[in-house]
Amino acid sequence: MDVRVAEAAERQAPPGPRGTNRWRRRATVLLLAALPVLAGALPATASAAAAASTASAAPAAASAATEAAGSRAPAPSAQSVRTGTGSRSARVSLNEVTPAVPEQGDTLTLSGTVTNTSSKTLTRLRLTPRIGPALSSRSAIDQAARRKGYISGADGIEVPGDHGARLPGLAPGITRSFTLKVPVSDLHLQSDGVHQLGVSLTGQTRNRPYDQILGIGRTFLPWQEKASGHRTRMTYLWPLISTPHVTARTLSDKQQTPVFRDESLAKELAPGGRLQQMLELGKDLDVTWVIDPDLLASVDMMAGRYRVHKPGGGPDETVAGKGQPYAEQWLAELQDAVAGKEVVALPFADPDLASLAHRGTSIRGALSSLGHATALGRDTVKTVLHVEPSTDFAWPYKGAVDSSIVDVATSAGAHNVIARSDSVRETGLSYSPTAARPIGSGNTALVADAPLSTAFEGDLSRAGASSLAVQRFTAQSLALARQVPSRTRSVVVAPQRRPTVSQARAMAAGIKTLGRSGWTETSSLAEAAQAKPDPGARRKMPAPSSYPSSLRKTELPTAAFEQVRKTKDGLEDFQQILDRADRVVPPFTNAIDREVSNAWRGEDRPARSYRNSVEAYLLELRGAVKLIKKSDITLSGREATIPVTVQNNLAQGVDGLVLELRSSRVGLDVGEPKRVKVDGEHTQSLKFDTTAKNNGRAYVYAQLYTEDGERYGKVMKFQVNVTSITSTVLLVIAGGVLLIVLAGIRMYTQRKRSGPAPDPDAPLEQPDGPEGAEADDDADAESDGRTDDATNGDVDSRTDGEAPEEKASADAADGDRGDTERENDNPPAAGEKVDR
Repeated sequence: MDVRVAEAAERQAPPGPRGTNRWRRRATVLLLAALPVLAGALPATASAAAAASTASAAPAAASAATEAAGSRAPAPSAQSVRTGTGSRSARVSLNEVTPAVPEQGDTLTLSGTVTNTSSKTLTRLRLTPRIGPALSSRSAIDQAARRKGYISGADGIEVPGDHGARLPGLAPGITRSFTLKVPVSDLHLQSDGVHQLGVSLTGQTRNRPYDQILGIGRTFLPWQEKASGHRTRMTYLWPLISTPHVTARTLSDKQQTPVFRDESLAKELAPGGRLQQMLELGKDLDVTWVIDPDLLASVDMMAGRYRVHKPGGGPDETVAGKGQPYAEQWLAELQDAVAGKEVVALPFADPDLASLAHRGTSIRGALSSLGHATALGRDTVKTVLHVEPSTDFAWPYKGAVDSSIVDVATSAGAHNVIARSDSVRETGLSYSPTAARPIGSGNTALVADAPLSTAFEGDLSRAGASSLAVQRFTAQSLALARQVPSRTRSVVVAPQRRPTVSQARAMAAGIKTLGRSGWTETSSLAEAAQAKPDPGARRKMPAPSSYPSSLRKTELPTAAFEQVRKTKDGLEDFQQILDRADRVVPPFTNAIDREVSNAWRGEDRPARSYRNSVEAYLLELRGAVKLIKKSDITLSGREATIPVTVQNNLAQGVDGLVLELRSSRVGLDVGEPKRVKVDGEHTQSLKFDTTAKNNGRAYVYAQLYTEDGERYGKVMKFQVNVTSITSTVLLVIAGGVLLIVLAGIRMYTQRKRSGPAPDPDAPLEQPDGPEGAEADDDADAESDGRTDDATNGDVDSRTDGEAPEEKASADAADGDRGDTERENDNPPAAGEKVDR
């Protein structure tokens, strides 16, 4: 319901004795609730009358309900907005204080908003600035920031002079803005230090028609009239860290096109994105850049051609990425921003040192990759940004450390561990000491200041929250400087690893404000590590049992490190057989480093999903080299050959595998192992000479091994049936062969005795006299020979025992002897072939 309608209804309600309107409204509500029940209980004949009565009463009931809305509790959806009472009836937000660090002669400008958070209309409103006494300690600043509602005395007095403003009435939920101007001289600041500055709202309500404090907004005003001779040396870390974006999968093309999990990195790099804003804000600040090299590597890959996993698709379904122009511009601007600045490179993918120390040291090889990640981080930053980074600093999650974390952090070569003062607590000092603490073995703990490091956490999307964070940060820095004004101390500020856009803007505003102050000066992280430590500062690191339980719950489980170890072992075996291991090992090594990143803190399901995807892809590649399934075979004889085929579906060749057969029966010898070498997308068939001593069935197991004896892939099992050849079978076969040989000899002898066969194309001769008779005898003899050949199956047999061609030749000879004239008037010419 519109709050303005409710306000009008409340104003139009007639006056009456105290409580009369309240009971009247309650009775109306009860009546409205009972009408449907009463209507259902009326007889059918009265339904129309009841409906008419309800309809006529609806306007009055609606009017009464509207009036009641001004005093009754609002709907549940708006209940959290309008529940304030007393000095919390309104929320006063100071969105901007200019200047944040004033000087003598300045005029403060206080801008903000007022929101009615109660269920009543607020009237006769007046805004008044208030100034409180100097806050004596840093803890007093924290207490003032946490205080809610108005407390007389603690919230100071109204600033003398007419610096306030009047506002019209505010209905529940309504917000109005304001701007107040206050000369600094009217604040009458008597001493240097941090003062509470507030704006209170005074007004009335219907139930309380007298002036009262309805709300107050607070901020902090750092005031130092004279510059300090010993400024605090401030080192502010500016982190460029993101979550893992690149998978282990690459395309098989020459460029090995990478595959990203999604396009979230492109959104961070786009104008207005988180990383784009971090770069835009940081390039104008005097800060130490702390960079995760994995982020640089990912953006560098995005600057070229890349693919993105298709949402809802299979593991190998991808679409073209669209963030290339954002990546190119971001890298170019970052190279310019860090030129000549201090750059700290974290180990590649920002590994979770605390999880490694608490849950990974019991897993074989869990710490071995930390040194490689450090070296890879240095090389990546040098290659992409063209600067020489420092890798001598380790930064555990949220600066929480213990002795085991320090041991793990320094095992990879880092000599400086960035901790936080809420983890390494001081017990014997009344002030915040210098950050550097020698902790033995040439190592140093840099204990960052916790209040300054956490000043920009939380939701700072509202302008009031952001302004308060900046003023509180500035106030804390002044309070720290005033603890020991005669001593120069070195302080490190280590904020959250991945600030939001609103947090980054507030951080930048706070750093710029300190740059204009007279009590701090900037310092590099290397200088902070070399600063002279305070003699009384704590140097012993906490025991592992003191690690915060809330942080321990978010650590990677031991099962995660076991899965990482399994993936590493599989990769080591796989790379031994590849012709081009350099195309496979780097993507998987980087992905394995990402599996133990700090980014997975509190993200159990995404972390597990990422580890599973890396392991599944490696198994997919390993499974591309396999044995082709073999069916059962039968061996007829004591000696035979068994072929086994190896298939390689990879885009590159494999070498270094050994194929071994093993029989389940002692009597079957399956030969010696054989080396396997297969080109990409090819198969190789290996033949094993086998010897069987007896008949029977046996199972043969085929298994691939690496050269160092590790199993590769699954075992293949097939059955072999051995059968022997008996002596009777051999005699039968020998007899059949002898008969075939004898038949061949007989055929050869007969052909040789019959002489050469006549040339069927030779010209016919005219035999005379006795020669014709001799020719006839030869023809008869030749006819007898052909008959014998026909008997042996060489020609077709005939009933008269003569071949058709031979019989035709004899008939033609008889005809020539009896008739010398041809009946054909056109005899063939000389040399022409005669068709017989």
